[in-house]
Amino acid sequence: MSVKKVVLAYSGGLDTSVILKYLQETYKCEIVTFTADLGQGEELEPARKKAELLGVKPENIYIDDLRDEFVRDFVFPMFRANTLYEGVYLLGTSIARPLIAKRQIEIAKAVGADAVAHGATGKGNDQVRFELGYYALKPDIKVIAPWREWTLNSRTALLEFAEKHQIPIAKDKRGEAPYSTDANLLHISYEGKALENPWEEPDEDMYTRTVAPEKAPDTPTYVEIEFEGGDPVAVDGQKLGPAALLTRLNELAGANGIGRLDLVENRYVGMKSRGVYETPGGTLLSVAHRAIESLTLDRGAMHLKDEIMPRYAELIYNGFWFSPEREALQALIDNTQKRVTGVVRLKLYKGSVRVVGRQSPNSLYRLDYVTFEADSVYNQKDAEGFIKLNALRLRLGAMAGKQ
Repeated sequence: MSVKKVVLAYSGGLDTSVILKYLQETYKCEIVTFTADLGQGEELEPARKKAELLGVKPENIYIDDLRDEFVRDFVFPMFRANTLYEGVYLLGTSIARPLIAKRQIEIAKAVGADAVAHGATGKGNDQVRFELGYYALKPDIKVIAPWREWTLNSRTALLEFAEKHQIPIAKDKRGEAPYSTDANLLHISYEGKALENPWEEPDEDMYTRTVAPEKAPDTPTYVEIEFEGGDPVAVDGQKLGPAALLTRLNELAGANGIGRLDLVENRYVGMKSRGVYETPGGTLLSVAHRAIESLTLDRGAMHLKDEIMPRYAELIYNGFWFSPEREALQALIDNTQKRVTGVVRLKLYKGSVRVVGRQSPNSLYRLDYVTFEADSVYNQKDAEGFIKLNALRLRLGAMAGKQ
């Protein structure tokens, strides 16, 4: 494949730094690096210096702050659906990929690049997510996926290549190559090393965003989250922008040991993989959003959302953010959120989060209907006919069975 200019999704880590060098040696093309600030919690200027060290022109290095766009246009829409993949995973890695792909294609168009490249392996989901995004946004783009091309088929081989080409390598606290991680404002994931054995408990010093629940404060923390139209807008009465709000919730939840998940999941490519995730603020949002919906959503709308949620989650996990079916489901979900406004109070304590209060100007909860005390609005005798009509098919079936 002939390539003139390529935009590389570049983190500055081991994999993408090796890829940068590989692209230079293999394709002899001009390279543009793109590093997205999605709130991964680390200084990104070293990525710029590393790219320059590896020969990328300063004008070809893009480092973009996408934190607010990430939370506002990707995380919040996903949380309106109460999205969980396989019942537990808040999709912290999956939801970042369409935004990275979108910005990468925008840069490619701006600089006249004919190709894009990524550092996802041929075994994982991210290759699918990136490339489905690329092709949806620029159908004629050329895609370079080095993990599917080169002979560097292991982490050991990568390290040897990096040392040979004098590429700086990060080390963990023990002087070893670190876990394979993905981080953004919503979560951080860990894979590899001891985690490849699903029976092995993770080391406590691996975690970076949450304290151990056993070491969390002995007194509970209360937090109030305010929603407008399905999206969170304030914490403890303070209005905050999307990124600032999620940052605040990360701090509160992390300090109380909330948001850890140890998961064996089904990858789109067919294999099972074990990963450990920290999603502190997202865990609070997930619990709080469902709580405010319990007050404000009609039963039928709520149950319909619950029925389509697994399909919606699977679309995001598999990389189909830009698909017509995801957009159609999003339109349905967003339509249900018009009345989802109010405040939820949560109690955080040693790894747990509980809803202890909720209120809304749009509440469908009516004390005069549900009270155990005397009321003048609900005729209990009406329930008799309701039950008999619902029981009719069961009675007919039972009578037919006796014939």
